[in-house]
Amino acid sequence: MPETNPLTSLLAAAEAVRQQLRVNQFDAEAVQRLAEFIETQRPIIKEADRPGVVTALGCFLGQCLVETYRGEWATGRDGTTGVGINDHHFFNPFYRVSEQLTKGLAQSVALFFADVPQRLATKPGRKSWM
Repeated sequence: MPETNPLTSLLAAAEAVRQQLRVNQFDAEAVQRLAEFIETQRPIIKEADRPGVVTALGCFLGQCLVETYRGEWATGRDGTTGVGINDHHFFNPFYRVSEQLTKGLAQSVALFFADVPQRLATKPGRKSWM
């Protein structure tokens, strides 16, 4: 059985969401549309469907990070899938989607996305608890 490239699956899921949201690009405008979509869907998503929703929407948010901020899909130190940017920053788009689904607009993916340039401007320090 041939191995499937995980990147192919991530990109296919991101593209499916892009088409569903009816946006043309993976950009800040698309992330704003994603945040609105999450808010309209929050009350009606069944718990059994939540993991699939988080995965699909997280792929979309991740691809927006890749295309807007020149990131790349990567695996974090803890084994999670996310987007690395500038060899110093790692963002987990699935976590961000899950947070908005759980907590609402206070944890909006659009607010997170708009804050990325500020996060990129600061080089992360070494964690003192390690």
